[in-house]
Amino acid sequence: MSVEFQAWTTVSPARRVAGEVRVPGDKSISHRYAILAALAEGVTEIRGYAPGADCASTLACLAQLGVEVRRLEAPPDNRRQHSGPVIQIIGRGLRGLQAPERPLDAGNSGTALRMLAGVVSAHPFETTLTGDQSLRRRPMTRIVRPLRRMGAHVEAVDGRPPLVVRGGDLSPIDYTPETASAQVKTAILLAGLQTPGRTTVREVAATRDHTERALRTFGARVDADGLVIRLEGKQPLRGRAVLVPGDVSSATFWAVAAAALPGSEITLDEVGLNPSRTAIVGVLERMGARVALVPHDSRTPGEPVGRVRVAHGSLLPVEIGGEEVPGLIDELPALAALATFGGALRVTGAGELRTKESDRITALVSGLRALGADVDELPDGFEVRGSRPLAGGTANACDDHRLAMAFAIAALGARAPVVIQGADAADVSYPGFFATLESLCEF
Repeated sequence: MSVEFQAWTTVSPARRVAGEVRVPGDKSISHRYAILAALAEGVTEIRGYAPGADCASTLACLAQLGVEVRRLEAPPDNRRQHSGPVIQIIGRGLRGLQAPERPLDAGNSGTALRMLAGVVSAHPFETTLTGDQSLRRRPMTRIVRPLRRMGAHVEAVDGRPPLVVRGGDLSPIDYTPETASAQVKTAILLAGLQTPGRTTVREVAATRDHTERALRTFGARVDADGLVIRLEGKQPLRGRAVLVPGDVSSATFWAVAAAALPGSEITLDEVGLNPSRTAIVGVLERMGARVALVPHDSRTPGEPVGRVRVAHGSLLPVEIGGEEVPGLIDELPALAALATFGGALRVTGAGELRTKESDRITALVSGLRALGADVDELPDGFEVRGSRPLAGGTANACDDHRLAMAFAIAALGARAPVVIQGADAADVSYPGFFATLESLCEF
């Protein structure tokens, strides 16, 4: 047995990886579908809902707001081969939620907390939103400011959770966020959805457009003109059956493993191919990987889905600057792991990584350096040079799911086994990650 499943995990070097993987449902889309289903009229059934702790926190918070959430066991879908539970949500309509009896606990999910803040800001009651120790360290000023401008009373502790939101009748705004953030955009649009008049968000750089697509899927009209998104408030949403595609960010770890090890090839099926999320494909190709995309017929409302095949290629040096970072922010740790196998990766303009589940720049660099990587920390990024194989050793994931998985992939190319402290953090987004890793590796 080459992988031991505990809070700490030992990963051994591998010769190659091969196989077909269907990754868990997309976290970003799962959050949005659940929240919009709660604000819709009628019943929504979500197939492929992300199984990790983050999206479970969203469902738990919605239940505290009076939303009926059911978990149904469903037979496999022969067309899409999805099986497992279906999440059924009985919508309460716009501004139809109930005051919670206790604080809403978003766990480790900044996405859940920020989006739910936008939702409850339009409801005439007080809501406290909090989370675990890591989440309570994360800055929330970027959503507090626009929600206050709309008329909500929002209190924060030094700009961090817990947030106390006293909502009510809001006014629409025309707002330009300080930084590119899909979560900020979404919080504003969710508040604007429940507000008479037109709410406008002017992005400084393009971010993932899952919210716009999801709103249309549930029946709302959204006008997107380049970086400007406009939404007329008070549009009723209608419950419906939806399918969450496989998570691109989770799939990236397997794509990177295939790109890294000679003789490797991984096929990823039912993966979301939303153009605002597939910048990773171009970067992998620039780094030397061989990538083939096969889109499926567009039968899934809102989100394109397809198959991705990734095979090893000679690794090359790549630079990623600030203009690319918003479309790659969740994939950067995996790309850093790839660079340890050869080539090089320099990332700048990614200061937002310091405000994730960990200071993802410092923790990433420290972990890779502990394994013997040639790596430097930059003020707003990092540089990894694949000048030598990793020696092995111990890396601390700092309770960050993406770092736990990145260190595991980097470990496949080390000279000796790697111990990952806090490896159980992977369950936040990818339960069963290490079991899948074991099944794909040839040691």
